[in-house]
Amino acid sequence: MPAAEIITIGTELLLGEIQDTNTRYLARTLRDVGVDLYRTTVVGDNVERIAGVIREALGRCQIILTTGGLGPTVDDPTREAVARALGVPIVFLPELWEQILERFQRYGRQASENNRRQAYVPQGAIPVENPVGTAPAFICEVGEACIICVPGVPREMEYLIEHVAIPYLTRRYQLSGTIKARVLHAAGIGESVVDDLIGDLEMLTNPTVGLLAHPGQVDVRITAKAGSVEEADRMIEGVEATVRERLGEAIFGADSETLESALATELARRGWGLAVLECNLGGDLRARLERVALPQERAVVQSGDCLDEGLNARLATMMHEMGVEAGLAVSLRPGPDKQNLTLLARSPLGEARAERSYGGPPTLGIPWAVHTALDFVRRTLVTPLEGEEV
Repeated sequence: MPAAEIITIGTELLLGEIQDTNTRYLARTLRDVGVDLYRTTVVGDNVERIAGVIREALGRCQIILTTGGLGPTVDDPTREAVARALGVPIVFLPELWEQILERFQRYGRQASENNRRQAYVPQGAIPVENPVGTAPAFICEVGEACIICVPGVPREMEYLIEHVAIPYLTRRYQLSGTIKARVLHAAGIGESVVDDLIGDLEMLTNPTVGLLAHPGQVDVRITAKAGSVEEADRMIEGVEATVRERLGEAIFGADSETLESALATELARRGWGLAVLECNLGGDLRARLERVALPQERAVVQSGDCLDEGLNARLATMMHEMGVEAGLAVSLRPGPDKQNLTLLARSPLGEARAERSYGGPPTLGIPWAVHTALDFVRRTLVTPLEGEEV
């Protein structure tokens, strides 16, 4: 199976002026057709540096995908860089120039002399017409390897990858497999504890298991490489069952599921409304809950500063006034070495109170507190208790 590398080109990416979304799209597309991606590189608009990255990549992989640097200006260096990496000149293709002129005419615009640069490609390259933009793409075949260069404009890049690059790679390398990933989300448990519980699974080679920590949340990624989606699903299912068994109620969802969506689902199942009082969270908890539809439109979030000893009374008043069954009060207080969190939950199941502390980077204190609060209410209010009739 061929391996691939992605090279995104543009000084604006290195300077942080724009965000690189192309790499994410390309990585997932390659994964879906079973191509291993070993490295991604961002390089500025410098011919020699780009050429050097391409030469290095040719020594490691069979598929190189580049995005960007195919415009009409002097600082669009991809064509020249690929030619220099391969030791060939760039050549003018009249048919490409005709395509560019026709595209400009269709847009009701006049092509400039600068646009002629886009009709040049490295000698021996396969030109690729761009029906959704003015910058043609091209493919260079180098023995068993290939270099596919597409524009950096996301809409154009995605079209050419889907309609040209993937069909080309499928034919050239007889691609038939897939790489599929499933991500399980855990809360209320640290990364080191998760690692201790499933460390042996992280040694597997196919499927593979990896961890990614966020403030208040740990993701467990299970990735399988197989001949079909169905086979990959079967491989993932066995490992997923083991992870869920070992981590228990710490697992709250998978893939696109969030703590707030899991909470909303359980509240809807019970037919409960929810009142939330957040203190010193900057409205972040409210923002998270507004992403989901809480049941029966009987939900309210109030923000402000409050003393811990007043949380219970204020929460009870809110619940009574709103006519809701469940309530959550959250208060975050900064300290000299750590941030302290008080959590209070009320429902027909009873009351629960907890104290938590966070000693990580201060800027991550609020995200940690929001995750912790959502997990607390999920566990104490909506997760069925042992022996409970629901």
